[in-house]
Amino acid sequence: MRTGDEYVLKSGRRVAVRTVVDGTGDLTVVICHPAPGSSAFDPEPEQTFARGVTLLSVDRPGYGGSEPMPDDQWTSVSCAADDLAQVLDDRQTGPVGLAGWSAGGRVAMALAAHRPDLVERLAVIATPAPDEEVPWVPPEQRAALEALRGRPPGEVYAELADQLRPLLPADPHAPRSLAALGAGPADAEALSGGGRDRLGRMLAAAYAQGVTGLAADIAGYCLQPWGFEPAGVQTKTLLLYGSQDPVAGSRHGRWWQQHLPDARLEMVPGAGHLLMIPLWKRVLSHLAPHCKR
Repeated sequence: MRTGDEYVLKSGRRVAVRTVVDGTGDLTVVICHPAPGSSAFDPEPEQTFARGVTLLSVDRPGYGGSEPMPDDQWTSVSCAADDLAQVLDDRQTGPVGLAGWSAGGRVAMALAAHRPDLVERLAVIATPAPDEEVPWVPPEQRAALEALRGRPPGEVYAELADQLRPLLPADPHAPRSLAALGAGPADAEALSGGGRDRLGRMLAAAYAQGVTGLAADIAGYCLQPWGFEPAGVQTKTLLLYGSQDPVAGSRHGRWWQQHLPDARLEMVPGAGHLLMIPLWKRVLSHLAPHCKR
């Protein structure tokens, strides 16, 4: 796994860009990471290698090596998509295969809606539908977030960070840490064969700046508009959802299928929220159907 490169956006803010795998072909596959998460993640290295694709990822603000948003500016789904677009434009990658896992699926869809020229195919894995459409945020958390609405972004980031800091795990590989990713009893396959170690490394990088990235992410997708309409996502899309996912199950997958113009929903029997790992081969078969090392 390669180390990351620093990229300076037009705004002057720095983001960390990681070429996770150098491929042998022309196609780049981009992963939009979950929350918490980081660019330090290859879901299943053997499958990535077999396809010969270049695997790229970018840390969202406050995660890994990416600079946090200034206190006077909101982070948002749309902002993260625009950051990624700048990176792809600068690298001249051509249209990419784009995968968004959980919270990252919103960023992936926003990029596909804003810049269809950059996205050849799209995979959305276990991404919750809007809470107002398919409720999934616990009521006590929803009430706490509503109490923050209307306050300046810096105050919101600080308040959320204070709430999240006690949850910061000492060991990113521990079950408590993985639970923050939505890991549950149905994820035994995902955690076997090196999956736990890969997720732990991703989380270790995610928390390099403490809970800064997670606090900003939650503020951005819970208190700010997402900045895209599902109808604007014209890209051929694969939706993957686990039947035993405690975070984003079948109702979420069906909602996106009904609202995205060109989406195929595949429900995976017995799978949980970490299905990105055991289903990576299926994701790549959609994003890079003609690629093979």
